[in-house]
Amino acid sequence: MIVRESVCKTILNRGGLSDYTLNCYTGCSHACVYCYARFMQRFHPHDEPWGQFVDVKVNAVEVLKRQLRRATPGRVFISSACDAWQPIEAQWRLTRRCCELLLEHGFSLGTLTKSTLIRRDFDVFAGRPVRLGVTLTTLDRRLQQLWEPAAATAEDRLSVLRDAQQAGIETSVMLGPLLPFLSDSETQIEELLRRAAECGAKQVWVDALNPRPRVWPAVAELLRAEFPSLLPQYRRMLFDPAARAEYLSQIRTRVMAAARRANVADRVTACVY
Repeated sequence: MIVRESVCKTILNRGGLSDYTLNCYTGCSHACVYCYARFMQRFHPHDEPWGQFVDVKVNAVEVLKRQLRRATPGRVFISSACDAWQPIEAQWRLTRRCCELLLEHGFSLGTLTKSTLIRRDFDVFAGRPVRLGVTLTTLDRRLQQLWEPAAATAEDRLSVLRDAQQAGIETSVMLGPLLPFLSDSETQIEELLRRAAECGAKQVWVDALNPRPRVWPAVAELLRAEFPSLLPQYRRMLFDPAARAEYLSQIRTRVMAAARRANVADRVTACVY
């Protein structure tokens, strides 16, 4: 893992998923094959492959303090282009300090992580306007090791949800991306929904695999090595408009049927495609 120190001009930025986004790091050591944040390499080129570098925005806290003098309070998504609680955060603690500052200035937070390190910050979140989210892609351990090699296990993420609920912190789950033909059957989706609900998740988002920039080469490489027969199906589902529309329609139907069977239809607030 190559770690570099960098400086940023802004850290609190307007975003499409929320009023603001905040990323204290560029790059992520979780090395998820499907990671959409790979597009950041267009703006911050690196010789290392995605998952093998992290840039630390060493002045993040100071820049946020400056921005907070003028920023209008709103909801902040942490994070949109990295996992804010990836292992290096244990050393730098930039995400924790930024969360403290945001909450002190009247902002609310929405978090999304695949790391158990977020437990460290329950004392910052408890009793505050925070929704703690975790991502779940599959409960299959082998699939997870292939697609999310350095992230916490699904069971560990579910335990984070349970602990957050006990700490009085509102929780949510992002199911996705559902892995086509591997983790997207109605039965598999239902089990994911049931487990999330059992652990206290009050809201659920569902995401289908998208052909975002730089994602396909990584996905194709994994498929060639582990699931070669699926390569043509993935290519068609991602890049043939008619095939993709049909697939997404099927996923919507499966998600809602699974949600009804799991008695959590009222918690599925959005399907993101």
